[in-house]
Amino acid sequence: MTARPAARRSAPARADGPAAVAALQAALAAENSAVYGYGVAGAHLAGSKRAAAVRNWVAHQNARDALTAMLAARGAQPVAAAAAYELPFAVHNSAAAVALATVLEDRVSAAYLGLVGLSDPALRALGARAVATAALRAAAWRGSTLAFPGLDVPTPKRPGAPTAGRATTASPSPPGSPAPSHSG
Repeated sequence: MTARPAARRSAPARADGPAAVAALQAALAAENSAVYGYGVAGAHLAGSKRAAAVRNWVAHQNARDALTAMLAARGAQPVAAAAAYELPFAVHNSAAAVALATVLEDRVSAAYLGLVGLSDPALRALGARAVATAALRAAAWRGSTLAFPGLDVPTPKRPGAPTAGRATTASPSPPGSPAPSHSG
């Protein structure tokens, strides 16, 4: 009997490589902005709406932490949260806070679509679950659903502003906005 050389073990190749990291980073950026945005929205809500905002805030923190760990496990440096984010409109009352929560969830849905398009089944499933979860939260805030959550992201409107119709195109800002109010 002859001894066989030990099989070379290398780190398994990760499906989607840079595309997976980019999609995870986009989802993390959306979660970071949602955490910030819910902090603003929650300050203007009371009762059951405030309780819902707190639950969503914690859910976004948990998702942020999970995405951070996933990126670190892939050897990537997770995108850091900004110190502050520019909101799509001023939030000074409950109606604006509810509108902001809706925008945040719509944009989180859009960001997670990047994971759904990958070949890695685990990342696809993660993305699909996250899109569905964010879409359900947005529907709860909005009082209705969108035909294609994440794809049919309405342009943010100033709460209480008259609407001539429903906008269905995404705003030019990247998914996960509100945008950081400064770089760094």
